[in-house]
Amino acid sequence: MNRRPRRFRLVQIAAVPTALVLSVATTLAWAWTGGVDQIGLPAGVLGDPTVSVPVLSPTAEQPGIPDALAPARRSSPSASSAASSASSSAASSAASTSSAVVAETELPATLAPQGRMAPVADTTQQRRGGHCYTGWNLVPTCGVLWGVAPGAHTESRGASALARFERKTGRHQAIYHAYHGGTRQLFPTEQEIAIAHQPGKRRILFLNWKPESASWAKIAKGDRRTDAFLDRLAVHIKKTFPEQFFFAVHHEGENDVRERAGSGYTAKDYAAMYRHVVKRLRAKGATNIVTVLVHMAYVPHAQKSWFNSMYPGDDVVDWIGLDTYAYSDPGYGHGQFSQVFNRKLEGKGQRSWPGFYNWAITRHRSKPLMIAEWGVWSSKRNPSYKADFYRRLGSELRKFPRIKAMVQFETPSNQKGQDSRVDSTPAALSAYRKLGNLPLFQVAVTPRR
Repeated sequence: MNRRPRRFRLVQIAAVPTALVLSVATTLAWAWTGGVDQIGLPAGVLGDPTVSVPVLSPTAEQPGIPDALAPARRSSPSASSAASSASSSAASSAASTSSAVVAETELPATLAPQGRMAPVADTTQQRRGGHCYTGWNLVPTCGVLWGVAPGAHTESRGASALARFERKTGRHQAIYHAYHGGTRQLFPTEQEIAIAHQPGKRRILFLNWKPESASWAKIAKGDRRTDAFLDRLAVHIKKTFPEQFFFAVHHEGENDVRERAGSGYTAKDYAAMYRHVVKRLRAKGATNIVTVLVHMAYVPHAQKSWFNSMYPGDDVVDWIGLDTYAYSDPGYGHGQFSQVFNRKLEGKGQRSWPGFYNWAITRHRSKPLMIAEWGVWSSKRNPSYKADFYRRLGSELRKFPRIKAMVQFETPSNQKGQDSRVDSTPAALSAYRKLGNLPLFQVAVTPRR
């Protein structure tokens, strides 16, 4: 993936009214393994930022999810969703004015998704002993899904890389992220299906597909070769993997936008291409795909006049994803969690930016948010930064309640030679293990069809 320095924003899990506190110890239903006893995890040592556990509470519709984010059902257009704004315990002294989060209580009350209405809540299923689990469209009933794209930019991607990552981090990953491109290989592959169905370690697949047989404009108009592949892919998905999984179309598309008439790669071409792909797959039977629109979270792109024209529509986008990274060396992308992932730019017109989290919860009010790729780039000059970043993350997430999934991008070396491995130092690995073992990230994968 071509990667340019980005200004990164990330979203937090809110500390909400203590009267409705849920116990979010890991679920018995999942029966996690991986070398660490996941049952009955302690809240942690008081004062250790790594194990500062955000308090979770249920809503009337789904525990821990604002009614506006209640999972949407494609097949029930007449169903209605209860509308409410998310409550947030807003500010923390650690957040600077440059990373201020828009209070969710300021958002309009009616936040129902357009074209994908929420189903009637099944409260019996939602309150399984107080544990968090995945609901419709894979939105967790509480907590945050925890996942990885293991072995990125290496020859050992796949099951072996995932096994090594789970061994070293001491826990099971709820999401497995993999990448595909072109029209030769159908997916999920046999290996990916085996990863999703591993006994005692059920996982959600997150599969990225980059169309490469034609320009965005040609695909949107019905490119024959691409459509033939999509038809085969839909049949394959319906036959081999009927449960829901995350699906992204050309993630980080803004990096390839050529805003020139006739280029075939304008922002509107991207939106039309994305829309065509999703609608064709669903029309051919792949109704189980849960779509994620993945942005780079790179501020110079977001400031372009064409940026919002990339959106293909609420009816074909289920989640909003952001790819966001922190840098160990001072400068661009360096700082505390809130500063790195939601820093604002003051100014007028296109020179200003509200922060990616603020932008997402304002412009895409009905969508759950995912950190589709994240990590901390190592530095020999500042080896302690990564561990410190992980230690603070648990408490800082409280300010970003709309984030519902986080997927680590694990690579020893990207195109620039940067290392995002969580075990680059013993201290970093220890902090990451503690972070991943927080009750906040213990969500049972309960597949739906």
